Amino acid sequence: MAEIHELSENLTNQIAAGEVIERPASVVKELVENAIDAEATRIRVEVLKSGLTQISVQDNGIGIAPDQIDLAFMRHATSKIKNERDLFNIATLGFRGEALASIAAVSHAEILTSTDGQIGTKAGFSGGIKSFQEDAGSPKGTKITVRDLFYNTPARLKYLKSPKTELLKIVDIVDRIALGHPEISLTLASDGKVLLRTPGNGNLKQDVANIYGRKVAEEMLTVESEDPDFTLYGLVSQPDLTRSNRNFISILLNGRYIKNYQLAAALMDGYGTQLAGKKYPIAVLTIEADPLLVDVNVHPTKEEVRLSKEKELSRLITGAVSQALLGQEEAGSGSSPLFKLTPYKNKTEMDQLEFNLGKNVVDSKRPDGFSLPKVSEAESKAIEKVKTKQAESAFEAKADVDLKNKQLEEATKKSEEKVAVRDYVDLNQVREDDQYVLTKTWDQNVLDQAQFPPFAGEDQAVGEELIAPADRALAANLPELTLLGQTKAYLVASHKEDLYLLDQVAVRRRLEYDKIVSSIQKAENYQQGLLEPMVFDFGPYDYEKLKDQLPKLKKLGLILEDFGQNALLMRSYPTWIKGDPMSEIRELLDQFLNARKLDEGKMVSFLAAKAAEMAVPRRIKLSGSEASQLLRDIAKASDPYRDASGQVAIVRLSQTDLGKLFKKN
Repeated sequence: MAEIHELSENLTNQIAAGEVIERPASVVKELVENAIDAEATRIRVEVLKSGLTQISVQDNGIGIAPDQIDLAFMRHATSKIKNERDLFNIATLGFRGEALASIAAVSHAEILTSTDGQIGTKAGFSGGIKSFQEDAGSPKGTKITVRDLFYNTPARLKYLKSPKTELLKIVDIVDRIALGHPEISLTLASDGKVLLRTPGNGNLKQDVANIYGRKVAEEMLTVESEDPDFTLYGLVSQPDLTRSNRNFISILLNGRYIKNYQLAAALMDGYGTQLAGKKYPIAVLTIEADPLLVDVNVHPTKEEVRLSKEKELSRLITGAVSQALLGQEEAGSGSSPLFKLTPYKNKTEMDQLEFNLGKNVVDSKRPDGFSLPKVSEAESKAIEKVKTKQAESAFEAKADVDLKNKQLEEATKKSEEKVAVRDYVDLNQVREDDQYVLTKTWDQNVLDQAQFPPFAGEDQAVGEELIAPADRALAANLPELTLLGQTKAYLVASHKEDLYLLDQVAVRRRLEYDKIVSSIQKAENYQQGLLEPMVFDFGPYDYEKLKDQLPKLKKLGLILEDFGQNALLMRSYPTWIKGDPMSEIRELLDQFLNARKLDEGKMVSFLAAKAAEMAVPRRIKLSGSEASQLLRDIAKASDPYRDASGQVAIVRLSQTDLGKLFKKN
């Protein structure tokens, strides 16, 4: 049997650090929580190279006495608890006495602190060992600087993500702490650039404006409630202001950000059926509870807690959210007396319409004195006769069509000698003649179109050039269908003795998806200009994440510019976006933020599928001709049988299947 021995103090510190300090964001969290416990009202966090090079946290708290510095960096030394009773009545954020010891064990740490703002103390620690201590000038409070994190445990470095990801983790944790403590002014800077600054005036709505944007803050509703055990206060978004994931839900218990699925579900229950699909609200809930009801000593990072009256708290949250939404409906306004932001200038659809159809966009007016030459009755009858014959014989063999085209050319050539139609269209008045829509190339265009199916006969595959070779076999499996009728949501068609049922919404989404993908792949992201640019506000976390993805988004047709202050600007949007561009683009960006790492092809498919879903939200009543055209169009689709999300679009019932349904087999 191997000999049992006691681990060295340095090794035990490194093991403890592995539980508490997982990444740079863990250091920031522990140091900021210590600053809050030290009664600080201003805290500044600065990081270099995503925190791997340097992290510094400075506060104006009570400071640490010179003779207490060694104890502060010793494991299991704390001022927060003294006996077993205190362990079950914890009202502070830090209490284990592991934070500073764990940080110093895996970095070069330096502390500058003063209790009176006159004489301060400066000390340094490397690998858990104190290197020096000396007197130094310092304002009241504490500044801790951590350099070269994990320098002596390089194995930990390989488990870290990219510098951008690590920075986003820091931004996220500082955002959560700021929402839990609106009475504290928090500043976060990365490589000299300020990412977040809160005023510290106790106004939660202003903190939401700084983190999620002012437009979000304007639409938040106040939630207030209490019972004998809990006091609840917070802000929740209106049902039409949602996000695609739970990351925008912050629950803070006694000032501590926690993760609790049951409480988040209670928040969602408060919305009832008002949240459509997989949508989640933006919410900040601060809960004050008797510390005796909360056990925070169940996880090293203290993000998970145990509540003794979780069901009662869940009912309180659900009722408070429901009451806030009900009060909003009764009042008809989401304004809050706590906070009033200057509203944005309202843009009307008429302004945009006037911009799109401005008279000066093109000069399309006919010159003064313009008149059409008269056409003789004989020439008019000749043209009409040729056009009638062409329409009657449109589906004849190609040789017959060529003959009709030749007759058409001769007739139109004679008419052009008399009729000098020019490319002028007066948009300001309605014309009675039907010739003003014809251009010089009209007749040639008719001839060109006559060479394509169905005019050219059935010897050429319909839309063959539009279908990729890999998809042609799949498309060929869908035969020519004959429309029989339609129900409220489905089309009924047949081919020979087989019956086909088509989900109208899924079919239209597949067609819309193929159209968007084709547009993006051919770099045909035609843009609709905007009279006023759209400004999208983000929190620091999402802003930093999107800023590096702007070139990729541009390839997808979403041309965004960095507008500063956690905002992106859009001057035009792709024409394949239907409906309200502001809400739909925001939805696409949220989906993009929520997606995992995707290559360019998958991103195209991902965004096109979401855009198609938004463009075709529900079924519509189709006329007979529209339904027939839908059957012809779906035959050309890349996958006629499913929409982009995998939803079944077409079901085939053979005679055998029908016989089984009627129990005839």
